[in-house]
Amino acid sequence: MYWIRIFALSAAIIVAGVLPFEAIAQRSNVVEEIVVQGTHRIEQSTVRSYLLLQEGDKFDRRRIDQSLKSLFATGLFADVAISREGKALLVKVVENPVINRIAFEGNKRIEDPELQKEVILRPRVVFTRTKVQADVKRILDIYRVNGRFAATVVPKIIQLPQNRADLVFEIDEGPLTGVERISFVGNKFESDSALRSVIRTKESIWYRFLSSDDTYDPDRLTLDRELLRRHYLSEGFADFRVESAVAELTPDGKTFFITFSVNEGLRYKFGNIEVAAGLKGLNASQIRALIEIKNGDQYNNRKVDEAVDKITDAVGDLGFAFVEVRPRINRNRKDKVVNLTFNIREGPRVFVERIDITGNVRTIEKVIRREFQLVEGDAFNAAKIRRSRQRIRYLDFFNKVDVQRVPGSSPDKTIIKVDVEEKSTGSLSFGAGFSTDIGPLLDLGIRESNLLGKGQILSFNGTLAAEKTTASLSFTEPYFLDREIAAGFDAYRVNEDLQSTRSYDFKKTGFGLRVGFPIAPFLRQNWRYTLEASSIENVASDASNLIKAQEGNRYLSIVGHTLAFDRRDSRISPIKGYILKMTNDLAGFGGNVRFLKNQFSAGQYYEITDKWVVGLTGKVGHILGLDQDVGIADRFFLGGRSLRGFKTAGAGPRDRTTEDSLGGEWIYNGTVQLTFPLGLPSEFGVSGRLFSDLGSLGSVSPSNSNIQDTASVRASAGAGIGWISPFGPINVDFGVPIVKESFDKTELLRINFGTRF
Repeated sequence: MYWIRIFALSAAIIVAGVLPFEAIAQRSNVVEEIVVQGTHRIEQSTVRSYLLLQEGDKFDRRRIDQSLKSLFATGLFADVAISREGKALLVKVVENPVINRIAFEGNKRIEDPELQKEVILRPRVVFTRTKVQADVKRILDIYRVNGRFAATVVPKIIQLPQNRADLVFEIDEGPLTGVERISFVGNKFESDSALRSVIRTKESIWYRFLSSDDTYDPDRLTLDRELLRRHYLSEGFADFRVESAVAELTPDGKTFFITFSVNEGLRYKFGNIEVAAGLKGLNASQIRALIEIKNGDQYNNRKVDEAVDKITDAVGDLGFAFVEVRPRINRNRKDKVVNLTFNIREGPRVFVERIDITGNVRTIEKVIRREFQLVEGDAFNAAKIRRSRQRIRYLDFFNKVDVQRVPGSSPDKTIIKVDVEEKSTGSLSFGAGFSTDIGPLLDLGIRESNLLGKGQILSFNGTLAAEKTTASLSFTEPYFLDREIAAGFDAYRVNEDLQSTRSYDFKKTGFGLRVGFPIAPFLRQNWRYTLEASSIENVASDASNLIKAQEGNRYLSIVGHTLAFDRRDSRISPIKGYILKMTNDLAGFGGNVRFLKNQFSAGQYYEITDKWVVGLTGKVGHILGLDQDVGIADRFFLGGRSLRGFKTAGAGPRDRTTEDSLGGEWIYNGTVQLTFPLGLPSEFGVSGRLFSDLGSLGSVSPSNSNIQDTASVRASAGAGIGWISPFGPINVDFGVPIVKESFDKTELLRINFGTRF
């Protein structure tokens, strides 16, 4: 018992001594004060707000580390240190400087404003390394898009008083990163060279110095994959896939090697074509007649898309607002045929709630909106959306037109979002060249296709040549009175030296009004009124008496009309399709010249194989004087461009004595022409042609025994070369007359050369 009492007493003494020391230790581990040092712009309370421990909290290494990370994450400080000084927590910070100025050095290909738009940092913004690194990446991305993968960017900081700094991006643009080689793996049907002509990316060769297609662009590579897919699907390969498209940068960073791995699959033909009409009152056989695809034709995905559009339009015209046309493709790999069924069903009842347009900075929204074939409240129609997108692209005001459908405020509503990227629509051109018709020439053109963002067209053109001088001003409002009516005016002045062919000079000054509108799909009607004052001057002393009799001033008041049905795939370089045109001009609404002039022309184009195009064109015309003879300035002339192998106005009625060309009151001429590639790279823009022209004209009033006028057929044949050069179009034709009259004027070579820069 004695020892137990002693042990208990000792334990009590020990506990009594330890407890005060623990209390003291606990009190010494508490943060009694937080001291912040190094702040200048930033309030100390702001620094304290990011700390995870405050006065009265225990010192905790984990929370101190987290506080350190929290302060660094603000981006306000270049350096942060947190330490314990007795009972105080000491926080030392070094503030990031404020950016005074941002500059770019070494950039020549890309201007400062374009780079400034891309960087995040701005003057009077706090400098952070993270943002600088992000800006460096953005600048490098810009240069890579422009084909300079070897570019480097080094940011430099120039310290200034009051904790400010200038930020300088030192740029080494490096050379253009070209494409040294493009290879294809897995292609059996198409050769590598054929596929290289399909894609946009090209191999670097010296003559591509005016093009950027031979510089590597990842976005263009994505487009190339799609172009390959479209090409193979149009050639019958329904299973085609692009397995991969790999771009490898050489170690020196100067060029790329691009390899496309493709899987062509089988080549199919169309098998059974059927229409499954799931709408009451819809005749499937009537719809089937609209489809131009035939059993045994080579499979072509484009024909399927065209058939879907035709069916959608036809069913919509029959009163079915909500229609869904889905082609069901059934591949028979054994027989290599694709059986196709067009399922026509009632689609979901979805209406267009709203059309949102973004990206148009200069172009007025109405200019874009009026090209839509749908308005808010209409039943949604995918085919009309596709055509609307194409109509907007045809405006040629935008680099990019993106049309997307997103859900509306309710399940039966949808919103159409249109995003455009504007491009320059004005052009200034200066030209110099030579034409067989008018000799050496200078040409000036100014054109704005989107005047004040309203879609209006204003242009001025002037030509100064050895034998012809012209000046013209033109304005067009494509939607007059907010309707699909193109209205405009033209003012012109022309001086022609016709001494070499007709022994006189001709001058005319005129003003015209015009209006045009569509009557039906592909059918357009145009009306015009022209008031013109002209004169026949400087008639040579040895000119034909018929020409001398017409010397003097003429005043014309003409009402004209044109009706055109155009189904060509292109107005400039058609490959397929046809056009029919009728033109009528009636002069006599005032003035001293009265006639009725009628012309009919037609053209048909066939692509017999890839880029081999046969064109058949022809024209007939007749002019009838109303109570007076037809003047020489109003007659038809044949030769030159209209009949190669013959000089300008080289065929037709002619004065026996003076050999002046007198023109004719009726005309017909036609051309058969085969245009084909010459085996040169497509970007050269060089093509060859074989042609045969024929035609005739005749009948001169009043009749005169001194006139040579046989009304016989003239014909020629020849070959030519056309080059769409960077400096303008150049055409050289060699024509040989096959059928001619002894008094006709012929020529072997015809050159038309124009330069624009």
